[in-house]
Amino acid sequence: MKTVLITGANKGIGFETAKQLAQLGYFVYLGSRDNARGLDAINKLIGLGISNVESIEIDVTDIDSIKKAKQELESKVRALDVLINNAGIAGELPQNISTGAMEHLRKVFETNFFGVIQTTQQFISLLKKSDEPVIVNVSSELGSLTVHSNTQNPNYGIYDAYSCSKTALNAFTVMLANEMRNTNFKINSVSPGYTATDLNQHQGIQTAEQGAKYIVKFATSGNAAAVTGKFFKGEEIPW
Repeated sequence: MKTVLITGANKGIGFETAKQLAQLGYFVYLGSRDNARGLDAINKLIGLGISNVESIEIDVTDIDSIKKAKQELESKVRALDVLINNAGIAGELPQNISTGAMEHLRKVFETNFFGVIQTTQQFISLLKKSDEPVIVNVSSELGSLTVHSNTQNPNYGIYDAYSCSKTALNAFTVMLANEMRNTNFKINSVSPGYTATDLNQHQGIQTAEQGAKYIVKFATSGNAAAVTGKFFKGEEIPW
């Protein structure tokens, strides 16, 4: 049975991704900053008849927490097959890039960018032991510079700090995929689309279940095998 670690998996898109992957036969470790919330999520899945899941405490902004989670996972599995970097925050509003407070920008980047990098760096040794290692960085169309350059949609001016963090995340995807180009790694950025979650005060136009399907598509080995170093939401999105 292949193994998956999903950060920020106790609710929203992360939870739905965990549910769908578990239903496909993966053993899923639900990462959560708060262990109690992680256990609550596990109990919900068990209530749905899903038992191939387990909670693991991990705060992607805390290197000691990440290292502890890695040690815990190493004691349970030989290899990690899939890492889904899902944990993220929207940040405080407003986020006008010309006037926004630097501490707010740094806080968003700490989770959405640096948190992804240090989590990936810690778990990459376990991923290298997999025959088909996959990394999915959960991004957003708001990270697309092409979209921002061409769109007339006023909504693209709301989450400037968040958008910048996702653009940086996409750059990390490209750099890491390039570094691993001669290996069996498949590394991609995937947008779940405008999904109703806590991150946007449930204002999205699709459900978490619908958004998770895009992530699952590129997390599963059959679909992930074909591509690496790309940006998708079902179809490829321009950088």
